[in-house]
Amino acid sequence: MGKLSEFEMIAKHFAPLAERFANGVLDSFGLRDDAAVFACASDEEWVVTKDMIVEGIHFLPDDPPASVAKKLLRVNLSDLAAKGAAPSHYLLATAWPTSADDAWVAEFARGLGEDQELFGIGLLGGDTVSTTGPATFSLTAFGTVKTGTMIRRAGAQVGDKIYVSGTIGDAFIGLQLLKGQLSVSAAGDRDFLVNRYRVPHPRLDLTDLLRQTAHAAIDVSDGLLADLDHLCRASRAGARVNLESLPVSPAAQACIDAGTAVREDLARGGDDYEVLFTASPTLSLPNDVTPIGTVIGQEGLWAGTGEGPLSPLDSAGFRHF
Repeated sequence: MGKLSEFEMIAKHFAPLAERFANGVLDSFGLRDDAAVFACASDEEWVVTKDMIVEGIHFLPDDPPASVAKKLLRVNLSDLAAKGAAPSHYLLATAWPTSADDAWVAEFARGLGEDQELFGIGLLGGDTVSTTGPATFSLTAFGTVKTGTMIRRAGAQVGDKIYVSGTIGDAFIGLQLLKGQLSVSAAGDRDFLVNRYRVPHPRLDLTDLLRQTAHAAIDVSDGLLADLDHLCRASRAGARVNLESLPVSPAAQACIDAGTAVREDLARGGDDYEVLFTASPTLSLPNDVTPIGTVIGQEGLWAGTGEGPLSPLDSAGFRHF
């Protein structure tokens, strides 16, 4: 199929995504205007976040269009989850290369539509352009919290335990598999690891726990150690980390056992989109939340357990520049 004009594309693929309204949205006018109108409850605040993804950097040229769209939406929802916010709506900006025909755009829109239903959100508006460069997509997500309850990076307290949800390093290995830099023997392991890279799972299921218990939180996008360093710097504190306690999936553990991956590399890999947070050492944990260290007064990241000696940890992770 050929390419549609800007307004044909909007009317065909994206206006249907703007039909869902909730949480105070008054009207997006079917995407036929330059703005939308919405309100917020008197006891709530809006939480707003924006991320963008670029072909060849955040996703691969042969990744399925629907998974690209889902990743774009979900990396933003992951930011909202770490703030303890309930997602509401989003704005979308797309820069389409000449290679993106109508079938590609249709699959991209289908992926967004499926996730809108899954997460209960709707499209407010945005912009679409063409580009001679790689495909580039930007999304601004809106969520709500009760007034004064948003969780910040700053706030970690000396003596807090450091917790992380889910498993770490799956996406890092998945990307290596897609690039042909690594192989695994089990097809099921490959599918699991690749899917963890392509379609992350924002931890919106943890927002109640985070609002009730977390002193500071951040989502793991640039790598666990890099994002823990961001949190500690904002909190003017440091962290003692036990890398042996890092939660890994059976598929990632198989790579560790085979000698094709090491825990420290998994702790530096990006795209996990789990939540890293600090809270009381006596926190009652859900099954998939793991303590991995302690907040300390000595700034920086340090490897160590208990009161034993500390050795410095390199916090290098994904670099945007």
